[in-house]
Amino acid sequence: MSGRNFFSRHAGILLAAAGLCLMVFGISRGEMSVVFDKAVRICMECIGIG
Repeated sequence: MSGRNFFSRHAGILLAAAGLCLMVFGISRGEMSVVFDKAVRICMECIGIG
């Protein structure tokens, strides 16, 4: 197995694991509700209901 292929495969796995850890950290802090509230407000403004 070449060194470049080995590094790229493990780098992808590490980045995916880091992303998952950061998502769990944000959800545990309650940031998910803030993001959804902002998304609803933006959608209502774009549609013109709000």
